[in-house]
Amino acid sequence: MVGLISAAICDMPGGPSSRTRIQLSESTDEHRDHWWRREATRQIESVYAAERFIEEVGFAACMTDARRPGPSLYVAVCGRRDAVMPRNVQKDHESSRTWVLKDELLARGHVYYAKLSRGKATFLAPRMIPHFNAIWGLKRSEEPRRLSRTARQILHVLRREWEMATGDLREDVGVKDRTRFNRALDELQAAMLVVPSAVFYQPKFTYVWTLAIGRFPGALRKRVRRDIALREIARCFLAGAGVTVPGELARVTGLSRPDAGLGNRALVAEGYATMIGPGAYRLTDASVTSDIYANSGLAG
Repeated sequence: MVGLISAAICDMPGGPSSRTRIQLSESTDEHRDHWWRREATRQIESVYAAERFIEEVGFAACMTDARRPGPSLYVAVCGRRDAVMPRNVQKDHESSRTWVLKDELLARGHVYYAKLSRGKATFLAPRMIPHFNAIWGLKRSEEPRRLSRTARQILHVLRREWEMATGDLREDVGVKDRTRFNRALDELQAAMLVVPSAVFYQPKFTYVWTLAIGRFPGALRKRVRRDIALREIARCFLAGAGVTVPGELARVTGLSRPDAGLGNRALVAEGYATMIGPGAYRLTDASVTSDIYANSGLAG
């Protein structure tokens, strides 16, 4: 555990276990810098580099900054670990560039993009879609029980029309309340049923919405056991993080903490990870890290 993390227990009511402040070691931060492209020499400048980045890390947030853990397209565009989103994003080159790349990624359709768990805009590499779908996806038989009436109406229209712009879709569904309509769209994205497929700015700004199954039929039809999905999501994060601290995997992915623990402990059981403290895990040894670098094409 020496050299990986240091923990300081804050004095909080209820004892020392109430809250733990974790400070990562420099070697762990350097591992994350390389994997999550928080380096000026590896920052993302093209849509092709963005696609490769998402494939390497497995999943990434779109516009989160250094205040939240995990891989982020915005941070990778900035190419530094201390990147913080400015208040006036319209005049900021890096946030504008990230937004443009997001639009280009949507248009190309090689990676999955939607507001997933907790409404966070997230990219998924195709290989990770079955695993996320196993946790958050919704079967058709569950839709009447789990989806709101407005969400079911939107889904009914899209299954008939296949693809529609936001304004046309809202008119067809017959929902005048914009907030209720947007909430229903978020609901469908979180259930991995609907995704944006394009964005247009002229004559007015609009997303085009389509069925997720239409864009990624093979990945969404692939059945994966829940325990395997938890393990692979945990593996995906730990490969890039090097070390994961208590609550970090849950915060990054939206998994519950018990589910995140199940995923991490499955990695320990197969020898991929070592538990170094309550809720804290690291890659088993240097050879594992080296293998990951070699297999991902990140070495050098």
